[in-house]
Amino acid sequence: MPPAEHQKAVTYTTYLKVEELLSLQEPLSDGPEHDELLFITIHQVYELWFQQILHELSALQPALEKGDTHRSLALLGRVRSILKTCVQQIDVLETMTPLQFQSFRSRLSSASGFQSAQFREVEAVLGRRDHAGEDAKEGTGMKMAEHLVPGSLARNRVEAAMARPSVWDSALRYCHSRGHEMPPEVLERDVSTPWEARGDVQAVLVSLHHTDPESAMVCEALVDLDEGLGEWRYRHVKMVERTIGRKPGTGGSSGVGYLASTLFNPVFPDLWAIRSQL
Repeated sequence: MPPAEHQKAVTYTTYLKVEELLSLQEPLSDGPEHDELLFITIHQVYELWFQQILHELSALQPALEKGDTHRSLALLGRVRSILKTCVQQIDVLETMTPLQFQSFRSRLSSASGFQSAQFREVEAVLGRRDHAGEDAKEGTGMKMAEHLVPGSLARNRVEAAMARPSVWDSALRYCHSRGHEMPPEVLERDVSTPWEARGDVQAVLVSLHHTDPESAMVCEALVDLDEGLGEWRYRHVKMVERTIGRKPGTGGSSGVGYLASTLFNPVFPDLWAIRSQL
């Protein structure tokens, strides 16, 4: 180890790599256009939040599977707070008018939020297995990542997430570990296939809500997460509609039409289905 006098002091700037961070916003428009920096900054911040959500979910699943209620609630609460922050960021983005966006939109070329591998990974970790979008086909859920470069780290991460148990699978095991017996075929199912809501699972969840307040709190925290994701999707749709109307989106998507198709598809459908039974 070098003598203390030769060691570099850790500062706010070096610890957070501020200089490197502030060099990552590179507008492409001529001038550049004033609002392009805002557009880049907000989307880069979204990617940082997606990274953090994945970090929290990677800790949540083992906590659920160990039956650790308090740890699970803390992690779910943090993810919910992050999603609230993501929604609030849309308020900032909506200060940009349609004409201001049009001033640099052509520079985006084929770039599209649809290409966010981290958001696709978040969806996969939560349990999504089908191909997203209006061109959905029957078959393997791996099609959800088909727009990512084959063999790339991003695609490999999404496909790996679709091949392992989801947060919902971990939640079912949590309930089972606390004495709320789930059907064996549910616990032994092929986790690479889409989950389909089940009446027998819902019956267990209804009973759980009436007999186990701690487990019910975890289930309600999962509903909070699901609702938070839905709020973010809705605000995103309305922001895009406000900015580009019904024009096609960048990257070849249908824009608002595609985004609207993602609404009202809950991540945990069984937890919503039991609302009328409680």
